[in-house]
Amino acid sequence: MPGKRARADAIEQEMAAPGFWDDQERARSLIEEMRRLRRIQESYEEVARQVDDLAVLFELARAEARESGQQDAAVEQSPAGREILEEFERASQALRRLELETLLSGEYDPHDAILSIHPGAGGTESQDWAQMLLRMYRRWAEESGFKAELLDLLPGDEAGIKSATLAIKGTNAYGYLRSEKGVHRLVRISPFDASGRRHTSFASVDVLPDLPTDVAVEVDPESIKVETFRAGGHGGQYVNKTESAVRITHLPTGIVVSCQSERSQLQNREAAMRILKAKLLERKMAEQREKLEALRGEQGEIAWGNQIRSYVFCPYTMVKDHRTGYETSDVQGVMDGELQPFIEAYLRWQAAGAPARR
Repeated sequence: MPGKRARADAIEQEMAAPGFWDDQERARSLIEEMRRLRRIQESYEEVARQVDDLAVLFELARAEARESGQQDAAVEQSPAGREILEEFERASQALRRLELETLLSGEYDPHDAILSIHPGAGGTESQDWAQMLLRMYRRWAEESGFKAELLDLLPGDEAGIKSATLAIKGTNAYGYLRSEKGVHRLVRISPFDASGRRHTSFASVDVLPDLPTDVAVEVDPESIKVETFRAGGHGGQYVNKTESAVRITHLPTGIVVSCQSERSQLQNREAAMRILKAKLLERKMAEQREKLEALRGEQGEIAWGNQIRSYVFCPYTMVKDHRTGYETSDVQGVMDGELQPFIEAYLRWQAAGAPARR
């Protein structure tokens, strides 16, 4: 960890210097980076302690085995040996978490995430696929200890959804989910085709960092148009009788965002402003090529040839990431939210700078 210690020392020196708060945006960025470095340092020290404890336990167990006339190989069969194996597994998991912490080194990785899903061409087929992806990410968030808040949902005409926006809240939510940005392809026997034919559907996933309200992204009140409307789906009990949903248009850029989570108008407006700030930040970073490549990547048209991942239900079962080459036959597990192996493979692939695989 010498490189990270040196970086932490450099930040501490800059924080102690006069005029540190003159550039508030840089000051906040450095403070957040220092917090992340401290978390990594604490994790590293914890793993080092576990490894030292394991070495001591093993030597004690081996000494006891020799005193009783047992061979070293018998240690692992003893109660002490089984305890050592359990501690080893815990230390291995802690080391894996530490490795992921070091891979999450992007400026906005520690933030919450805003995840949006849009179906491609194909009507009901693609809209149903978009709804399946929405469920998948909500399950992943639940299983991973994150909180998923539905900010906006536009139901499909017959089934599925036309769009959805989630706020995924928790440390490093954006760092993990940025791997999901891109076009996702589904191959299956369509439940909407009476002939039972195989169909291919596409949907896009967009991921942005959810910025705190004090982040320096200026939004002039004169530059936005705020509209209210009734939230809800096709009717009945799900339709909000008051105009609590909010749509905000940023006039200089034409960016339109909305939130209709069926709570108060004030809460919907605050959530919509968060999304707008995230999109404005994205636009600002797009002006800088190196940050564009780090944050946005290439997505392209929501169609064949641009997919980052394929989900095949028929004629065989497979989910494959075309960037990293990682794949699994457990399609149902993936659709139930088991995305961590794909996320970890992406972070390692990105850190290694490996070429994409098709």
